[in-house]
Amino acid sequence: MGLSLIRGGRKKMLLEAYLIKFVKYFFFVDVTLLFCLDNTQNEIDISRVTIAGLVLLIYFVGKIQTNQMRRSMFSVQGNMGGMQDMMKRMQPIFDLRYEIVVIVLSIGIFISLIFFPQWAINPISNWFLDTILDIEDTPVFGFIFKVIGFFFMISIFMKVTQGFMTMLTGRGFRNKNENNQSNDDDDHFDDFTEIK
Repeated sequence: MGLSLIRGGRKKMLLEAYLIKFVKYFFFVDVTLLFCLDNTQNEIDISRVTIAGLVLLIYFVGKIQTNQMRRSMFSVQGNMGGMQDMMKRMQPIFDLRYEIVVIVLSIGIFISLIFFPQWAINPISNWFLDTILDIEDTPVFGFIFKVIGFFFMISIFMKVTQGFMTMLTGRGFRNKNENNQSNDDDDHFDDFTEIK
């Protein structure tokens, strides 16, 4: 919010947007690792770290896919009508190269924090951890928090299952032109074809 006030209504620059995103991902990764520490906060639980690492990786890949889809939807909607200027202003900032760099750096930080867990303990991350645990213990909000977490885990399992099914069937590795050619050969009609 402070950066928005300083910016004074002008649109976020690409570097600024990804710097903010990197800070968000840094604290996200940091707090995730704090959940992987045991109660004494001296040793890391390997099973928790493995599951947390996989969930983070799936989450980051899902974020890339979602942002790509939103970007393409905005570009299609912007080309359809005369509201191109408004659509350009509303269009989310997305650059695949910057996105990949931020995610690789975040995963690198997560891996380095596994080897040096004392670096993960800082006042801001501890505040986030305590706040999350307090929300979880609150009667109404805690229940809502757990329901959201349940559906988040269901979506993670669905993405993993979909990825494995794509790998097993090989559907994701086929060339799209090959699929279109096989369909075109069966049902291909042109202006000079006689239908009996």
